[in-house]
Amino acid sequence: MLDNNNDLGAALFKTWTEKQRCDEIQKLVEGYRKGVPVGILCKMTETIAGDKKKARKYLKLFLTDAERKAAIGSANASMLPLISSFMK
Repeated sequence: MLDNNNDLGAALFKTWTEKQRCDEIQKLVEGYRKGVPVGILCKMTETIAGDKKKARKYLKLFLTDAERKAAIGSANASMLPLISSFMK
């Protein structure tokens, strides 16, 4: 069962307009500000946006420099490379 659903909704997100993606990522950022883990923010943003480059663009749009630096600073050693790749 998980093999069929392990794409985190990527197939659905591909059908969305850029406006829908933008709105959903903005909601995800709001969730991050309320406690959603930064790793989930990064991976879900990538899934919704379609790729890492677009995800970085959206995160830069919706997060301040201070929030991005804080996310990097709070990442544990195993998550640091992943978080840094999205937040820089």
